[in-house]
Amino acid sequence: MLCVATVLLLTSGPAAARDTLRCGSKIVNTGITMDEVRKFCGEPTSIRVEEVPVRSGNRVTGTTEMHYWTYRRGNSQKPATLLFDKDTLISITYK
Repeated sequence: MLCVATVLLLTSGPAAARDTLRCGSKIVNTGITMDEVRKFCGEPTSIRVEEVPVRSGNRVTGTTEMHYWTYRRGNSQKPATLLFDKDTLISITYK
């Protein structure tokens, strides 16, 4: 999953990266599924899906879907962007 590592490196730039998100009384952690996030946080404000190549060395061996969900949490808080590889939450960033 070199692709996932590359995406994580790209998303860990100047934005504040954390591995949790509070939704009401629930804490969302990386490693959970899209359905679990929806259950805890409701529908995201926006969704973007990208199909990205999966590489083994210099060779493309297939593709995977990366899902970006954004939750806007009020005027005083930065939006949270959740990154899923297929159905698994792999990253939470605040911009």
